Amino acid sequence: MALVLTYGTFDLLHVGHVNLLRRARALGDRLVVGLSSDAFNALKRKHATQPYADREAVLRAIRYVDDVFPEETWEQKADDIRRLGADLLVMGSDWSGHFDDLSRHCAVHYLPRTENISSSLLKAEIRRATTPAPAGTSLLMAGSRR
Repeated sequence: MALVLTYGTFDLLHVGHVNLLRRARALGDRLVVGLSSDAFNALKRKHATQPYADREAVLRAIRYVDDVFPEETWEQKADDIRRLGADLLVMGSDWSGHFDDLSRHCAVHYLPRTENISSSLLKAEIRRATTPAPAGTSLLMAGSRR
């Protein structure tokens, strides 16, 4: 029974996340997700829009995910692999090469990202859509994309 392990913040869950989770799960019998805690995100200078508990609840509701646990540090991955008996570590291709050193503990695989979608893009789109137009600007001009 092959156990696949992945990590991430999974903020503003979107189709790119679902694609990663689906493809990761297809590579084994179980998929376990190390979900970046709010404290770890702060350490990385990354702000999640949703708190850990909400992100965890959403991940647990996804049929491809068998278990979720908190990711608190960069260094915990090797211990997690040993503790869980992971056979494969899967990360998005934006992390290509970053975790190759863990290949002494299990296989490491980087999956291609889904194009044109990310939590950062969604946040930027939400900011753009909710930012009031400057005084004297027509609504038509404020909403146009140039």
